Amino acid sequence: MRRPTRLARFVAAAMAAVVGAGVFATLAASPAIAATSCSVTQKVAAQWGSGFTGEVSVRNTGDRVDGWTLTWTFTGGERLTQGWMGNFTSTGAAVTVTHPGWSRVIEQGGAVTVGYNASHTGVVGPVADVRLNGVLCTTGGTTPTPTPTPTRTPTPTPTPTPTPTPTSPPVTWNPPSALVAPLDEVWRHQEQTYNNGNLYGFRNYGWDQVMANGGYLNICVRWDSDQPVSAALRDRIHAKYAEQYALWFAQLKGWNAWPYDTVPVKVVGWAVRDRSLLQWTDTSVDVYVNDIRENAPQCAENRGRFFHQDGNYPGGSARHYDQSLWLTKGFGGGAGGDWGQRIGSEYFVGALDSANVHILLHEMGHTFGLDDFYDWTPTGQSSFIMKAGSASRITEFDAWMLRDWWRHLKPRYGY
Repeated sequence: MRRPTRLARFVAAAMAAVVGAGVFATLAASPAIAATSCSVTQKVAAQWGSGFTGEVSVRNTGDRVDGWTLTWTFTGGERLTQGWMGNFTSTGAAVTVTHPGWSRVIEQGGAVTVGYNASHTGVVGPVADVRLNGVLCTTGGTTPTPTPTPTRTPTPTPTPTPTPTPTSPPVTWNPPSALVAPLDEVWRHQEQTYNNGNLYGFRNYGWDQVMANGGYLNICVRWDSDQPVSAALRDRIHAKYAEQYALWFAQLKGWNAWPYDTVPVKVVGWAVRDRSLLQWTDTSVDVYVNDIRENAPQCAENRGRFFHQDGNYPGGSARHYDQSLWLTKGFGGGAGGDWGQRIGSEYFVGALDSANVHILLHEMGHTFGLDDFYDWTPTGQSSFIMKAGSASRITEFDAWMLRDWWRHLKPRYGY
């Protein structure tokens, strides 16, 4: 692709570097004689060749804490790459996590959990010198991962409840009363800021792609890594990607004339620097070798919707792709837009056993127009997938923001 996005507001900023820490803290009732005690537990939730996902949990066993800072030190050469559920900085092995605006308080007996990705040099050891507001915490334990195969991605606290598929689908705009005002704020903000104030003039949202195809999406993988991919791993990547999109489309089923019960998502191609990295010989997908754009393997432009938004594909409509899944080695955070999504290859492979790949879900939201919330927050909302790092799954507010897009765009498709 010649450029990362067609719409500036579609790009998700890289996730803030984060490290998980579980700490238990006690504060004295009087500020003059304040005393803090805390306990920390740790977990390695997933591990792969050069990286791992960790969690640190913190419980407050004393008085209410209003405003917290966690610090710790890696001991085995590990280095922070990204994280969630806090504001993170690091210098070498030293990591600092401060409370996010929506989670500054740890109630008496309460806990916070932060998650992070980090690099390693072969051995993953426990973090050391964990402190809550400068006070050293006792160690509650470390749980290593039993095998290098990841079992789950971190689950931030609090965990929002996913939106169930309605049993009596609404046909009009009737969100819960508490969401009416924030949804209106979001839509007005999008209308004012997207495409130089011409949101409706843009014609390559994910919605446009699904409707142009008659209810499906084709995807091409840009494998921006030097790691080999077996046929079995390829198939797992395909399945997990389609599964994540299905979580979004489930929020639309039967709602307000949405015409599809399911939206099939199929990977039709892979782009790679070296064909030998793809360890299969079948012809189930097209393979593009050493066509480099943006210093990464590129799928054939003559088959890409981003390059041919009129639907006329010189490379053939039957073999076209609508979006790219750009998997980059060592990439922290993510980006998303009408062109597809970009996330770390190690992160995605490490999350294949997880029900919710939260960075990918966030970037998929951008493909369908949902906004970022780095510089403002809708009234009464603090934890949802499109507010990066605040939720690990699609929430009710995310679902209604998605439906609001369909409500406003469906007339262009005759619904």
